Amino acid sequence: MSVVGFDVGFQNSYIAVAKGGGIETVTNEFTDRCTPVFFFFFFFFFFFFSFFFFLQLITNSKNTLFNFKRFHGRSFQDPVVQNEKSNVPYDLVPMKNGRAGVEVMYLDKKHEFSTEQLTAMLLTRLKETAEANIQKKVVDCVISVPTFFTDAERRCVLDAAQIAGLNCLRLMNDTTAVALNYGIYKEDLPPPEEKPKIVIFVDMGHSAFQVSGCAFNKGKLKVLATAFDPDLGGKDFDQRLVEYFCTDFKSKYKLDVKSRVRALLRLQQECEKLKKLMSSNSTDIPLNIECFMDDTDVSGKMNRAQFEELCADLIERVTVPLVAVMEQAQLQPQNISAVEVVGGATRIPAIRAKIVKFFGKDVSTTLNADEAVARGCALQCAILSPAFKVREFSITDVTPFPMSLSWSTEGDDPAGCHEVFCKNHMIPFSKVIAFYRKNPFILEVFYSDPSSLPYPEAKIGEFSVLNVSTQDDGERSKVKVKVRVNADGIVSVSSAAMIQKVRAEDHKTLAVESVEDDANAQETEDNLDTQVCLSQQPQYFFYMTFLMLMSLIFQTVQSEMILQDQREKERNNAKNAVEEHVYYYRHKLEGPYLNFLNSMDRNKFSELLARTENWLYNEGEDQEKQVYLDKLAEIQKLGTPVQERYEEAEQRPKLFEELTSRIQTYVKITENYRNGDENYTHIDAPDMEKVSRCVKDTQEWMANVRSAQDKLRHDEDPVVRSTDIRAKLQELERVCELVVTKPKPRVESPVEETTQANSTCSKKGVEDVTMEQEAGLHNGEKPMNGMDLD
Repeated sequence: MSVVGFDVGFQNSYIAVAKGGGIETVTNEFTDRCTPVFFFFFFFFFFFFSFFFFLQLITNSKNTLFNFKRFHGRSFQDPVVQNEKSNVPYDLVPMKNGRAGVEVMYLDKKHEFSTEQLTAMLLTRLKETAEANIQKKVVDCVISVPTFFTDAERRCVLDAAQIAGLNCLRLMNDTTAVALNYGIYKEDLPPPEEKPKIVIFVDMGHSAFQVSGCAFNKGKLKVLATAFDPDLGGKDFDQRLVEYFCTDFKSKYKLDVKSRVRALLRLQQECEKLKKLMSSNSTDIPLNIECFMDDTDVSGKMNRAQFEELCADLIERVTVPLVAVMEQAQLQPQNISAVEVVGGATRIPAIRAKIVKFFGKDVSTTLNADEAVARGCALQCAILSPAFKVREFSITDVTPFPMSLSWSTEGDDPAGCHEVFCKNHMIPFSKVIAFYRKNPFILEVFYSDPSSLPYPEAKIGEFSVLNVSTQDDGERSKVKVKVRVNADGIVSVSSAAMIQKVRAEDHKTLAVESVEDDANAQETEDNLDTQVCLSQQPQYFFYMTFLMLMSLIFQTVQSEMILQDQREKERNNAKNAVEEHVYYYRHKLEGPYLNFLNSMDRNKFSELLARTENWLYNEGEDQEKQVYLDKLAEIQKLGTPVQERYEEAEQRPKLFEELTSRIQTYVKITENYRNGDENYTHIDAPDMEKVSRCVKDTQEWMANVRSAQDKLRHDEDPVVRSTDIRAKLQELERVCELVVTKPKPRVESPVEETTQANSTCSKKGVEDVTMEQEAGLHNGEKPMNGMDLD
């Protein structure tokens, strides 16, 4: 059984697996532990990832997809989606259900993909990478999500996992996964009855900033509070550099960078590299881009002090979530044992300095800043898996936003609203709420504070409670509704039951023992036929049939793409084979093959190679596989005979030499036999005569074919091939070796027979003595060695 954790980031992904008694971060096909969340569609090719994704981003930007994680669960009209339209080079389009999707060109046709499908493609590729590493099928997994993801966004990730054929055991908040990775290996945690160790985890990645305060005891992790800034990450610091150089290049070179998508993307890549260099170097660092726009080379420079001045407001925003966590968890700086930082953007010196100043202590970097989330997810998967034995470690997470429940009014039933789960309420958790109703009613779950959401829709879902009726006396019935937020952070009304009052005398007629209370009545639960109706708004359309249909569509589309990829690879292989043969034979014709082709055929062959090369780089650039195979066959028709003549000329002398050596060996043996050599006297004369005839025939055959071959030129086909010589050599050894290696018959010497007889007599004597000893013992005599036996 596999144990896998996926850290699906905005820009990069990591995969961790339980292996060899520990947790390992696996590498992809390029031996890289980090897998970029980029894939692109290019003519006939469909790549999930590419080692050259930056190049593809420049040359094929319209069909290169990235940064789609922020579209989870969002409609096309969502402000976040509309704002991103100007920041991504590909086309965002509305899907049939109103959700945001993308449009790409594939096989000369427009295709639309939903965010769930894109994420499923990503998860499928990550799954294949994990399977290649552990040599097992991957089904169960734990997937990370940002702490601030809402119910709709979390459901979208679960749907993508299901479409990809994965069983997601749990969605795990990023900072909770980091905390688990930190705490499970700590041996110095206080026991449960003592004051816990408080650790603050700060995670700033490519697109978001997350903070959590956690309490650790031995075998226990409790998240106290979380805070975040979903719009503050490494990309924002990159963008400040981009804006600066756009202005700089406009004044210096009169170039409008933002008018060209490719130029803007190249500048973004260079600014990201510049930012990383400034993290380790405080001096001026140059930025140079050749042929940037309109064949113009551009250059600029930046140092750390200038960079921090540009990003001063962003750096100040770091403090806000830190303050929020401390206030929500009611902590003081002196209560904090450690501050652990992870995420690529925390490497910016100014960010670290701000965190150090706030807490009044140095930050800790005991965890891998990039891989900590994936490792925590793998640990959680191992804890949930029955196939792995992991030390006991309980995890209590919290809700990022407060959630409330409202109910409708019908007839004289009252309406109302109640906050079910407050901010930082522990999860998983269930609450049972009692309603007094005469009629069916509708419950609506929503986020209590819409202003705190990084999401435009506060409503989570609607749930209809049906088959509610009055009591026999006409009074309202008591209805118990269970509201649950599970470990994934998803809210649902899991069950509803109506309590029916039964009088004691009525209860006796049911032959059930009655227990009366002061009201002379008791309550028994009668489960309702409860229907959970999800809101018909697009972000809550999660019917199972819809998921099954979506999964089927995805698998069909993906299978077609994989099949098309295979056909394209075969086509490219055929094209490459033609090119390789052209260069191979051109080189050989000027060297070792020169004498193995006459001048007329050589000119004809050279013309064919030149004509094929010109064709390859013009109309032959994009042809069907069979066209390339036909071209290859045309080259091989002229090239194969030349190659065979050369190889025969190389191998033939060596084989003739080997055959000559074997003939001489057998000739010498026959001469020794005639001279009475005692090593061969046991061989019968007819057998040795057979050897002589075979040797003579082989000598004559070799003399004839060598003579005929010596008369031919190198550019003529040989009269004898290496296969013929090998066959003759095998025939010679088969006939002769059986005779000359015949073993001598064994003759036993008389001395050995006498010795064997004496040995037998001696053995018999021993046996007689033994029998006499036994007879004496039976008559009460003592043994010969003088020892008493019991």
